[in-house]
Amino acid sequence: MTTRDGSAGHPGRSVGDSAIGGGAVATTRSRKSHTPGANIAFAALPADPREVFSRIAVVSLPMVTRFRGITTREAMLVEGPAGWAEFSPFVEYAVPEASRWLAAALEHACTEPPPPQVDAVPVNGTIPACPPGSVAEVAARYSGVCTFKIKVAEHGLDSLAEDCARIEALRTAAPGAQVRLDANGRYTVAEARTALRTFSRFELDYIEQPVMDVEDLARVRADVDRAGLGIRIAADESIRKASDPLRVAALGAADVIIVKVQPLGGVRAALNVIGASGLPAVVSSALDTSVGLSAGIALAASLPASARLGEGIPACGLGTSALFHSDVADPALRAAGGVLPVGRVTPAEERLSALAAAPDRVRWWTDRLQRCWDHLRTSPH
Repeated sequence: MTTRDGSAGHPGRSVGDSAIGGGAVATTRSRKSHTPGANIAFAALPADPREVFSRIAVVSLPMVTRFRGITTREAMLVEGPAGWAEFSPFVEYAVPEASRWLAAALEHACTEPPPPQVDAVPVNGTIPACPPGSVAEVAARYSGVCTFKIKVAEHGLDSLAEDCARIEALRTAAPGAQVRLDANGRYTVAEARTALRTFSRFELDYIEQPVMDVEDLARVRADVDRAGLGIRIAADESIRKASDPLRVAALGAADVIIVKVQPLGGVRAALNVIGASGLPAVVSSALDTSVGLSAGIALAASLPASARLGEGIPACGLGTSALFHSDVADPALRAAGGVLPVGRVTPAEERLSALAAAPDRVRWWTDRLQRCWDHLRTSPH
């Protein structure tokens, strides 16, 4: 197992200190022992998350290009008995959905992940909806990567010509690379039919979420089969909670499911979802920091053979640290030779200080943590 350690750091201050408003790392005095493989009993959690998390830090990571409509990624990092974990639901998510991300952080901070079956996992590079002329520069950030996912449909069908140019630019920059597309559900069914016929001239691994609704996804997949386009359909946004993959499978809406640790509530919850769906799975990032990526790597490394696209672990969407100018680990968790090592990540103290979020954002995240914590403690599971 490969571990990336930061410096030992300083003891910090308590959350109650005024310095926390300036983005300092929070500490508490208690520290519980962790149990490998244990499940978290949410109802038994103390009222204050600081009784479980010995340190809390809020960071703001500048990005090299706009991605998912943002240029800065905020995240809360927490340290528990087993190590550091990440809580970073996107800002628009309400408490019930964001609370699943907190459940994932609790699991990773307080328990050991399932035993890995491999020491490293392959990753794909991610090409945002950038100008085609920028594709080669972005692709070069992914060392040794042989699979790339290209964002398409930023403006629906109006983006089609630029999307094709972006694919062609990648083919030039990375000849022989496997190509995946991700539409983030931005097409209508009719638009998806047109776009997929156009994309069929490229040799593609699959396209993620061409339309948003699961019923529409099933219609598009049926259209693809009837037309003999030879493009697999992957469900991404349709997989946000544990019941979603079962519905996707029941409707025959996808050939592959894209799974992310935080939205599904943790590594073990994700493995349960994958097993219940009976579909091949590709593990992806929710634009995590290096700390969050380590949990995704743990999931990918423990994928059963029945959930793989081929004989080995499929290239995972976990190389997204390359989209940050600076990450919380030093060095950042970035692919070398096209793979990422299995193991926990410890943020570097100087990175936590340099990337500390503004005081008002720290307060916002601290309040969000408490609201999600209260939801986990009081809601039936």
